[in-house]
Amino acid sequence: MGLLGTAAVRDGGGSTLPHGFWAAVLVWLEKPQVVNRRLCGAAIEAEGTVPLGEDGEACPRLAGSGGGREERAAPAGAAELGRLWREVRGQLPAGRGRLPPPLKPWGGPGGPSELRAVLRTLLPRGRPTGPPAPPTRGKFILLLTRMACTCGIIYHCLRIFSDVYNGTVTFLPLEENSEGKYVIKKCNIYQIQLEHIKDEEWSVAIVAPFPEDWFSDGIAYPKLAWLGNELLSKLAKWSVEQKPSEFKSTLSLISVAKYSKVYQDLKEKYKDMVKVWPEVTDPEKFVYEDVAIATYLLILWEEERKEKGLTKKQSFVDLGCGNGLLVHILNNEGHSGRGIDVRRRKIWDMYGPETHLEESTIMPGDSHLFPDTDWLIGNHSDELTPWIPVMAARSSYSCCYFVLPCCFFDFHGKYSRRQSKKTQYREYLDFVAQVGSVCGFHVEEDCLRIPSTKRVSLIGRNRTYPPTECALIDKQITRYINNRQTCAVVTYDRRVGFHQKDHSDSVCKEVGSELPENETETAGIIWMPGFHPREKVEQIRNCASLPQDFVDDVVLRVANLLLNAAPQQACSSMHGENSQTWNQGESLSLKEVAEHLNQETLKRLKSEYGGLQTLLKNNHQVFEVLNGRVHIRDWRKEKPSRKAKPEVKRRLSAEAFKTRLCWFFIHHPDGCSLPSESCPYAHGTEELRQSQSIKKKKHIQ
Repeated sequence: MGLLGTAAVRDGGGSTLPHGFWAAVLVWLEKPQVVNRRLCGAAIEAEGTVPLGEDGEACPRLAGSGGGREERAAPAGAAELGRLWREVRGQLPAGRGRLPPPLKPWGGPGGPSELRAVLRTLLPRGRPTGPPAPPTRGKFILLLTRMACTCGIIYHCLRIFSDVYNGTVTFLPLEENSEGKYVIKKCNIYQIQLEHIKDEEWSVAIVAPFPEDWFSDGIAYPKLAWLGNELLSKLAKWSVEQKPSEFKSTLSLISVAKYSKVYQDLKEKYKDMVKVWPEVTDPEKFVYEDVAIATYLLILWEEERKEKGLTKKQSFVDLGCGNGLLVHILNNEGHSGRGIDVRRRKIWDMYGPETHLEESTIMPGDSHLFPDTDWLIGNHSDELTPWIPVMAARSSYSCCYFVLPCCFFDFHGKYSRRQSKKTQYREYLDFVAQVGSVCGFHVEEDCLRIPSTKRVSLIGRNRTYPPTECALIDKQITRYINNRQTCAVVTYDRRVGFHQKDHSDSVCKEVGSELPENETETAGIIWMPGFHPREKVEQIRNCASLPQDFVDDVVLRVANLLLNAAPQQACSSMHGENSQTWNQGESLSLKEVAEHLNQETLKRLKSEYGGLQTLLKNNHQVFEVLNGRVHIRDWRKEKPSRKAKPEVKRRLSAEAFKTRLCWFFIHHPDGCSLPSESCPYAHGTEELRQSQSIKKKKHIQ
């Protein structure tokens, strides 16, 4: 009766529980989107302690939860907690502040006489699909479960009580009635319980007193089965998991509620960019990623203006701006700024004159300082990433920076690992943060909510030194850069630039001391001659530029090698009513395949990124490369993706259907494993369709 689920947990070392349980509950309270993907996050509106006795005043000092959080004061919220507690405690089904069975009662013999109370707002992901509900009356304290048309977001609020002594967390949803009074939504009360069985054995359970009356909206009120399965399993896992995260919480420096609103507004405003995206990159990933980054910066800058009493919106320069969409959004939202990249993109022509983009090579030096700019941005800025804090520091005392590191670069080239105890990503983030600290910034770290594995940003918006010490910090930066140079005989003085000893000329030329063409006269003092900017013309080295006859020859040789390898794998093939076996061949490791290719072929492949493996993966019609082994692809085993493809990808798939000849139909001894009507490739020239891209080119001409 009312038990939604229970999970046994084992505290192997005897030191994880009960502290681990409270840490797990804290995740569900503050970051519910980790489990419930329909949520964007949660906002804690007030927290404090409320007494179990008749006195209804709440204390702003938090009761210890064992979760390791620092205590913090919220006097106004605590006073409101006390008022609400007095108002609703008598509404509990058991009366007089008592919980109905099978919930565990609060307190107990010898236990504390107070509870920790938390007021939480759940922020749904996306906009409400139905018509907005009328706004509710009363203060926007977020102590009720309600529908509000404010900003177009549905706000769901819960009042949560935790009893550390009894190991329980009780969720009491509140609603506002027509008289403006708050009432408990009794049918949706539930409790999370921790119980010590014996020795190292514990159990975590979720209980609801009125399961037959439970109301579910799929967002703030999930289904009971979801609570008893999905949520319970996560809480049990987290309770004994001793794996601290390497990174900060997502969106820890800004308001999650404000982020949710602004993101939905910008997503709606710029969603049509996905339909007209002219680049070869994935439109959904890049459009929504830049929308999310723009959202973060807009909120960060709005809060900065409030803190500093500014009225004018911040200016910016995006270094290595790529497709320029981030610049386009920020310009449209009222921020003056520009983007600079070594290579112009097709999409730049679509933005219009209001979006300021420049095609130029950026060389870290005195000619690339921005004294009149408020913020420098490095969004996946590659080789410029470690230089951006330096540029910001030397541009002006008020210049700030935001970097989102992706590829690993040092000042002079690729970053070399120095520690094996950290992941390469964590080590590189620490390096870029150290650069910011050396440049005199108080470096802050935050995790963005973007569709990327590299989503940790580093922000320098405050200095650690007074303006009078700028020259001292500048010398500190120079020493730090010199210490990281690969060409140890090169010395640097910012007053006159780099000096090189005569005997080291050849060495320094090897690390790239020459300036790019047409940059020699305009570059001024270059801070490091060994710096290599990106090429203006991007070299294609993914085997796509290899001659087609060479590629066809390698594909045929590797396929014959797999088909003739013993033992052969014969698979049954059904074409209409005729049954036959289809030879899938053997699988070989990449090393074994390479051993059967001549040296001239291997040498040619090594000049391309990925070499043989890249060529085989490019020819995915024929091959499948899994865990370093090469297989001939059996198209009968291809499973359709469960996830619906975006409209753009569906259109591209339809346009590509039967536009290329089937390799198996022509070269495989048993032909194609699929019948003609099922194969996406043409079985003979009579089935070939003209490519849509060729048609478009002819139409343009």
